[in-house]
Amino acid sequence: MTGRTVTRADLSEAVYQEVGLSRNESAELVESVLSEISDALVRGEVVKISSFGSFSVRQKGERIGRNPKTGEEVPILPRRVLVFRASHVLKNRINRRLLSP
Repeated sequence: MTGRTVTRADLSEAVYQEVGLSRNESAELVESVLSEISDALVRGEVVKISSFGSFSVRQKGERIGRNPKTGEEVPILPRRVLVFRASHVLKNRINRRLLSP
């Protein structure tokens, strides 16, 4: 693994290189897509991207946790968490990359 992080700017640059939109239009397109995904998740919808994976929001109930330093029990409040499930296509592509030189 390279440890490199892909940023919004990287995505915008990739759109610019591949699609041929201007850099500003590419950045606006990336922002628009990310905004639409975010808005759908806030509304509680599942976002499925073919051959990539699906994003969903799951409700977690209240539970008792433990402070690892003191061992003291602490209530963990109910909350919503983001869940990503990679598609089999993406998993296979990642594993193929690891197996090939």
